[in-house]
Amino acid sequence: MPSFHCSAILFDLDGVLLDSTLAVAEQYTDWAREHGLDPAEVMKAAHGVRTVEVVRRVAPYLDAEAETKKIEDREAVASNVIAMPGAVELISSIPRGRWCVVTSGTRFLATTRMRKFGIPFSDVLVTADDVKNGKPDPEPYRRGAELLRVNPATCVVVEDAPAGIRSAHAAGMKVISLPTTYPVAELREADVIVSGLSTIKVSLDGTGPQGMLVVRWS
Repeated sequence: MPSFHCSAILFDLDGVLLDSTLAVAEQYTDWAREHGLDPAEVMKAAHGVRTVEVVRRVAPYLDAEAETKKIEDREAVASNVIAMPGAVELISSIPRGRWCVVTSGTRFLATTRMRKFGIPFSDVLVTADDVKNGKPDPEPYRRGAELLRVNPATCVVVEDAPAGIRSAHAAGMKVISLPTTYPVAELREADVIVSGLSTIKVSLDGTGPQGMLVVRWS
């Protein structure tokens, strides 16, 4: 099996650990219609970036912070979200302190969804509230590496969106991508594209608990 050796693994949340595509589409569509916007155009701007940046892009005349809270409060109570197949098993196989979640959602939305849909909490969680610049800027993933106390160049990221892939690459990290939100053709910038989390296996390299992680995929 092909593999990467790394110090830590950083996961996006929506589209990677959680399948929230229907919930996101539903809430953005409702919000777009409330403001006389084209839902299709709003959705084009939505995946992989912070909600506040979506609002600023498609409706710069609105109060972005207030609209973000409205959208994410609705998303937080949505029931049409499930854990991605293999998500819990994969992150449970990684030693504590060697992985984290880096999401474009707010901390409230991320923690609510993780708790509600059974995603274990990592020691480090980087959210939209923790950075000045969201994906595709490298700041979110650099922040994750900083909090994990590892060199960004020794990290692997698991992403589902072009904005996240670009963010991770700009931070100097390798990227494994999943075609859960975008088709394979739009994920070509990733180093590796796999069909799902269940194809990814993580183990230690045999040099002890502080050794490198070996990430394999099929």
